[in-house]
Amino acid sequence: MTTKTNLILLPGLLCDEALWAHQAETLADIADITIADMTQDDTISGMAKRVLAAAPDKFALAGLSMGGYAAQEIMRQAPERVDRLALLDTSANVDTPEKTKQRKGFIAQLGLGDFKGVTAKLLPFLIHRDRLKDDALTDTIKASAANVGPDAFVRQQNAILNRPDGTGDLAKITCPTLVMCGRQDALTPLAQHEEMAAAIPNAALVIIEDCGHLTPLEQPHAASAAMRYWLSL
Repeated sequence: MTTKTNLILLPGLLCDEALWAHQAETLADIADITIADMTQDDTISGMAKRVLAAAPDKFALAGLSMGGYAAQEIMRQAPERVDRLALLDTSANVDTPEKTKQRKGFIAQLGLGDFKGVTAKLLPFLIHRDRLKDDALTDTIKASAANVGPDAFVRQQNAILNRPDGTGDLAKITCPTLVMCGRQDALTPLAQHEEMAAAIPNAALVIIEDCGHLTPLEQPHAASAAMRYWLSL
């Protein structure tokens, strides 16, 4: 009997386990899957420490967006524990001044009690424009945001705002690494993923077509297929 891989999945900003629902179901035959809670901490370092404290000695690790920032931090804190790494729709860079201003604007809007308004404003950045009227998809995203809630949203945004620049650490990643990106990702564009894949010694870049920022949710079959291959390396 083949031993299953321990796989830890890290959701992004305002995302919960629904982000990884297809992967949790379809990869269960080859992986023992844990979806981490990313709502408790207000630093990327704290998120990484919490994941490591609950993780087995060795594991595969996949993170999307904010989860990708935490995954990179885990690689700084305990690289010897990660057998393989997947960075989805994320970045090694810190925010541009424009993005910083945008994040602070969302936090300010939240202070006015408009959490649903924040979610609505984020949607065009999160998914392909052709899916903005896909009610099943948008309802899932809105439900996840509601589950995360405004307090955790502020913690997550503060963690993202204060994250370190990880570009210099990419070359230190030695395990097999999947870098995945939706071609139409508006938040973390393809060019950033090309740079990450080029900087990581054992990285493969996978581009998901007709897809925005939330690849595992928007194009679940394509994302799961790429991850299945990655888990077999």
